[in-house]
Amino acid sequence: MINVIVTAIRNRHILTFTYGGVQRTVEPHAAGVLKAGGNDVVRCYQIGENIPEEQEWILCELAKITKLIDTETSFASARPGYKKGDKDMTRAYIYAEL
Repeated sequence: MINVIVTAIRNRHILTFTYGGVQRTVEPHAAGVLKAGGNDVVRCYQIGENIPEEQEWILCELAKITKLIDTETSFASARPGYKKGDKDMTRAYIYAEL
């Protein structure tokens, strides 16, 4: 799974997956190890209809992601508000980032 996510970040590909029982379409921006807990995570920007502003940015634990698909559809660039070196991830263990 991490390989699919890292490749999607490097190629700026949109991903779809199920997380928390909800089907999500996202632009992945960073993947790495969470400072608190040490779990592998991905920082994503959710796209689609009816996404509340406070839920546009999500941090998902890879172990809780199912039905992951790389759509191979590209997105242009990092979204406003994204900062390289995600503050919630251990800097030495960021696998990929925009």
